[in-house]
Formats: sequence, C-alpha cells, structure tokens
Amino acid sequence: MGVTDPAGPVMDRDEVDRALARLGAEHEAIETSLFALQDHAGRRLLEGAELTGVTKERWQAAEASISLLWAYFDAYTGALRSARGIRARRRWSSREDLVELTELLRGESVTVAGSASATANAPTLHGGPGKLSERFSLVTLVDRMNELYATSLDMVVAADAVWSALPARIDLLAAELQRTRRLAHSVGVRPGEHPAGDDLDRITRTLTNLREQVVSDPLAFWVPTPGSSAPGGGKPDTTVYDREARALEDVRREIDAVLTVRQDAEARLVKLRDVLSRADRTLAEARIARGEVLAKIAATEVPVVSGPPTVLQEQLATAAEYRRHAQWHRLSPLLESLEQKAEDELLRARESLTAVTQPLAVRAELRGRLDAYKAKVSRHGLAEDPFLVERYDAARRMLWSAPCDLRVAEQAVLRYQHAAAELLAAPRVPEQQGGPEDRRGPGA
Repeated sequence: MGVTDPAGPVMDRDEVDRALARLGAEHEAIETSLFALQDHAGRRLLEGAELTGVTKERWQAAEASISLLWAYFDAYTGALRSARGIRARRRWSSREDLVELTELLRGESVTVAGSASATANAPTLHGGPGKLSERFSLVTLVDRMNELYATSLDMVVAADAVWSALPARIDLLAAELQRTRRLAHSVGVRPGEHPAGDDLDRITRTLTNLREQVVSDPLAFWVPTPGSSAPGGGKPDTTVYDREARALEDVRREIDAVLTVRQDAEARLVKLRDVLSRADRTLAEARIARGEVLAKIAATEVPVVSGPPTVLQEQLATAAEYRRHAQWHRLSPLLESLEQKAEDELLRARESLTAVTQPLAVRAELRGRLDAYKAKVSRHGLAEDPFLVERYDAARRMLWSAPCDLRVAEQAVLRYQHAAAELLAAPRVPEQQGGPEDRRGPGA
C-alpha cells in the first residue's frame, strides 16, 4: 500500500502537474464565462429595471448567486495560486510539498467566506439555508460554480429573450393600431357606434397592459422547453400578443369592407334597386299569369301570389339615407344583408311564377305531344283513319277549349297515342297495283 494522508494517496509530481494544468484550464474557462455573464445585455437590463412578480424573485436569487460565484471564484483562484506557489518552490518537489499539494488539490481545503447578504438568497449545495462560510475541495467548488452559473445564466437569457422579442413586436403592433384607429375614425368607426371601434379600444388597453407586464416581469412570459437542461431553453409566450394581432387584423378587414362600401355604395344601391324591381315585375307577371290560368285551366289548384315585401323597400330607403349622410359603418352591414335578401326575393318571385304557370306548361306539353303523334301518323299515311281522326278531334277540343280540364285532356291524348301506336304496329296490307283501267273503277 502506498503512503496515504487524509486526502488519499499522496500525489506524485506528474499527477500534481497534470492536476494543475487541468485546474488552470478550468480557471480560464470559468473566468471567461463569468466576465461574459457580467457583460451580458440581459444582466445589465435586469440590474437597472423595476421588476415585479416572478422575475423580481428570481433576479434576487440570481444576484445572490452571481455574488457567490465571484466569491467562489476568488477562493478558487487563491487556492490555485497557492498550489502553483508550492509547486514552484523547487524543480523536484519534496515529500512535504507533495503532501501539502495533495491536501490542497484533493482535500476540502478551500474555505469560502461571504457576507450574509451575498449568501442569503443563493441556493446552497445541499439546498439548506445560506452559510457565512463553507469548505470545498477544488473539484466540488468547480461543480458548485457550474451549477450556480447555469441557473443564473438561464434566468438572464430567458429574460433577455423575452425583452428582445415581445416589446418590439408590441410596439410595431401598437403603431399599426394607431394607423388603423385614424383610418377607422375617418370612416365613422368609433367606440360606442360600431363593434370594430369597441374592439380597437379593447386592443389598445390590452397592448398597453401587456407591454407594462412584459417589461416589469419578463419571466412571466417565458415557456421553458420540457426536458431541456441548456441555459435559456425555451421560448417567449406570445399567446396574448398573437390573439390581439388577429383581432386587429379582423378589425382591419372590417374597415376595408367599410372603405369598399364608401367607394361602391352608389353602384350597389343601383343594383339593389334593379334586383328588387325585377322581383316586383316577376311577381306582377305571376299575378297576371294566375288570372290567366284560373280562366283557362279547370280543376286545378293555383298557388296564391304574394305581394312584394315592403320591409325591403324601407331598408333600401334607410341605406340610401346612410349613404347621403356618409354613415359608411352602418351602411356596410345593411348593404350586405340587403343584397342577400334581394337575391332571395328575386328567386322567390321566379319560383312563384314557375309554380303559377305550371298548368299552362302542362297544357303546352300535351298540345305538343298530340301534334307530334299526328305528324308521325301522317308520315305513315294514316292521318285520314276515321278512328284516329275521331280521337284526335276529341283531344284537340279539350286542349284548345277554355277552361281546360288537364286530367281529362291528358287521358284523351293518351287514348290518341295508344290508338296511333296500335295502328302503326299492325301489319300493313299492300295495295293492288294496276294500270289506268284499275283506277277508273269497275264501270269504266
């Protein structure tokens, strides 16, 4: 067994030199990281900001951690300087030097003393309350510094990321909001008079409050990445911002619709009058057609034709009044509603005309069918057949008389069709051909 001491086996000169080289490299890396943290823009902003909420609590802990970090680093620097001084005493270190170096490099030989204010809020190695002094080995001290550095940097990076992302975006959206408010005011979209005006007021209040909260408590808008251990692993929470941006976009579309109304109002009103006029003419035609049907068609039900709705004319007059007084925000929804209702009214009028004239269409179809069959039998030389002539005349009298009973007339047409079909399907007897004497008859 080799010679040992409380720190373990005594290190030889090579082990000491390798340990000092490693600790020196760690010292440089830690020093670089600490200076980078000290100069970090986020840390400087946190240092001068009026913080609230979770950010204020975490920054108090982070400040204590950073102070403790520097205390640890100073103690680490002092221990490393002492070890280097012992090793530099002589080229070939004596046994007493090696024992001392072993204790310094491996044992809990570093005492860190700090004030109560520096350690009160900083987390300790074992999670207990802060102490005025602690003893560490150099390896444990490095681990402790890495732990404090990671938590402090995570807090600083998160706050800086939120400040870098959200306030600038909120300011841009607020500028767009102001332009939209001016445009809205020019077309009469104002709070209390139009829903879009109320939305603009609400968005303004929300963005103002959001910016104040982001500036004073950025960590309240930070969403850590689950399972990530890297400092600053996460992203800013833009839920409220995104919602208000969408709401502003909806308002802009509404105002664009109002602007479009201002430009096209007269043309749309003219078109509306034309559509309603066509609907009225169609209904008038349907009423005339109904009288004709009642006079010409018997034993049928003809639907009643209603008159034009006066409410649409009243709304059209209201729309014209809105245009005359440049109340575009009120004219916009009214025109959209009227355009749809006018098209529906024209469709209803056309359907009414179709329903009223249906019996006349049926009669016309029966007349056409009767004439088509007569033409067919004529082509086959059967037009003078007495039976067909009788049935044709019966059907024609029914279809061309007033009032016409469509059910009876249809049966007469069907009887004529069936008779014609039977004659056309029967075998034909060829006529005897003869000379001129044959056509003169038996008494020639």
